[in-house]
Amino acid sequence: MRLEDVTRQIVLRDAPPLQILKGISIEIEAGDRVSIVGRSGSGKSTLLNILGLVDSPSTGRMSFDDRPVQLMRAKDRDRLRGSSVGFIFQQFNLIDGLTATENVAMPLTYSGDSTFWRRHDLAREMLHRVGLGHRLDSPVSTLSGGEQQRVAIARSLVRSPRLILADEPTGALDIDTGESVMRLLDETATEIGAALVVITHDQAVAQRARSRYQLDAGVLTPATAAAQAAS
Repeated sequence: MRLEDVTRQIVLRDAPPLQILKGISIEIEAGDRVSIVGRSGSGKSTLLNILGLVDSPSTGRMSFDDRPVQLMRAKDRDRLRGSSVGFIFQQFNLIDGLTATENVAMPLTYSGDSTFWRRHDLAREMLHRVGLGHRLDSPVSTLSGGEQQRVAIARSLVRSPRLILADEPTGALDIDTGESVMRLLDETATEIGAALVVITHDQAVAQRARSRYQLDAGVLTPATAAAQAAS
């Protein structure tokens, strides 16, 4: 994924446009480990949505595998997102009333190939990989916070995405569980060769990444440069 001088603004009635992202440039290669730290209101969610092909830049250039994303038709962009991007949300976004296996299998429901018929087997395999082989048929409402997070991770990885976007993945967890989840996420991403981008406010989580950035008022800066500017 490559962003070049990307901006995102919202047009307001009877007021100047609200500039959320300002000249964002970042390149994410296969296997990269990237963290982006920012306070509430800094534009983290907007940047996450653009990286995840949910939203589009107002200006600038964006490409995936050297393919200009902005020139894609909406259905092609949606197909690319479904096959290549995995999301892990802070609040898990699991579906109550479904089991762990059913939740993990959900992204495969819309597959147009043989994975549709194998979706439950693939979901069970992924749950075993994240240490939940004993919880396959458990309703997610009966799982602990750490177990629910593992289900969310399994769901994001079941299609072997090339880019994993984790939004505050430890925000709802205690320190020990959060450390375990990050270790699991990194190990599993390594197994499938995916790039991992973590959006967080936790410096301890951010320090795990090889490439670290600071997002402040819509401006993205390498963490070392941001620290030098602050000093």
